[in-house]
Amino acid sequence: MILAAGVKDILMIVGYIVVFIALMYFLAIRPQKKEQKKQQELLNSMETGDCVLTTSGFYGVVIDITDDTVIVEFGSNKNCRIPMQKSAIVQIEKAEK
Repeated sequence: MILAAGVKDILMIVGYIVVFIALMYFLAIRPQKKEQKKQQELLNSMETGDCVLTTSGFYGVVIDITDDTVIVEFGSNKNCRIPMQKSAIVQIEKAEK
C-alpha cells in the first residue's frame, strides 16, 4: 500500500513538471520564435531603395544588399553611406514604384 501511494505522488510530480514545461513553451519560447521568424521574413523582403529604421534610431535608404550586410545612405548627403548588419534593421518601408 505504501509503495502504491509513493508511485502516485511521483506521477503527480512528473505530471506537474510536464504541465509547467508545456506552459513555459507556449508562454515564452513559442512567441519568441514567431517573432524571430517574422523579423527574418521582413529582412528577406528588403530591397534596394527601401527606407529603413535601424536599431539606433536612424532612418536611411538601402543602397546595396549582400548576404548579411546592408549599405544604408543616411540624410540628404549622398556621401554618408554606412555598411551595417541586416540584423540592425528594425523596420522597413517599401519604396514607391
